[in-house]
Amino acid sequence: MSLKARLIEDMKAAMKGGEKDKLLVIRLINSGIKQREVDERIELDDAQVLAVLEKMQKQRRDSITQYDAAGRDDLAKVERYEMGIIQAYLPAQLDPAELEALVDASIAESGAKGPQDMGKVIAVLKPKVAGRADMGALSGLVKKKLTP
Repeated sequence: MSLKARLIEDMKAAMKGGEKDKLLVIRLINSGIKQREVDERIELDDAQVLAVLEKMQKQRRDSITQYDAAGRDDLAKVERYEMGIIQAYLPAQLDPAELEALVDASIAESGAKGPQDMGKVIAVLKPKVAGRADMGALSGLVKKKLTP
């Protein structure tokens, strides 16, 4: 079952089950997907849907940071709930050992010699970890490995 079809089925289940909060988040996700499809005049595949979900996840993470800094626990709680629902549709996160092994393999594959080759490594690494790692933290790890 495609990710879009799973979202539609979960939306129907949330409607039938009376889960209003979950339904709102799933509708928000579907809206983001539909918006991108309309903007680009394409039908999104699972990889592109994952990119939309990753972007939404990152937005929630940033909002939580700002709300926590401002002492707005009520708003941060809503964002955390939304983030949990979105996370359910993303693949399982890689553990640190797997990430490190992938970074090492990507450095070897790209032939990177130093920090100036970071873009090459990220280009090789990104498709391998799509949706399974925070790219911000991952780029920090790559930079650390490439810096002598």
